[in-house]
Amino acid sequence: MKFLIQRVTGASVSVDGEVIGQIGKGLLVLVGIARDDDGQVADKLVRKLVGLRIFEDQDGKTNLSLSDVDGQLLLISQFTLYADCRRGNRPGFTNAGSPDKADALYEYVIAKCKENVPVVERGRFGADMKVSLTNDGPFTVMLDSDEL
Repeated sequence: MKFLIQRVTGASVSVDGEVIGQIGKGLLVLVGIARDDDGQVADKLVRKLVGLRIFEDQDGKTNLSLSDVDGQLLLISQFTLYADCRRGNRPGFTNAGSPDKADALYEYVIAKCKENVPVVERGRFGADMKVSLTNDGPFTVMLDSDEL
């Protein structure tokens, strides 16, 4: 599982011209799910996500977590985080989880985040989404379950 995390001052996601999820200060998280991922992997990444201290304190140091700043989450499913570009110019996606499995784990991640964060917005699995954001910093972090 991979979480591409962007600290934002605001972000939104639209489907067919309609905004379906929107946050203010917080984290936009692109969620990639691999073939072998399960609930244990998701639990580990969610714990790390909600505890990440990547917001600035009064001294300008990245020392505060999402809860410390009353931050919000916007979670977007993103199978392309598992693109394999090693051969040729067309990415392969064989390492990404099957749609059924990925959708179920995406819902699981959303539910787990809602246990820890008061405002959790979401995209629509499998939809053609338009994501807008203002990256704060910019500050972008990749969490990869293979590296934790």
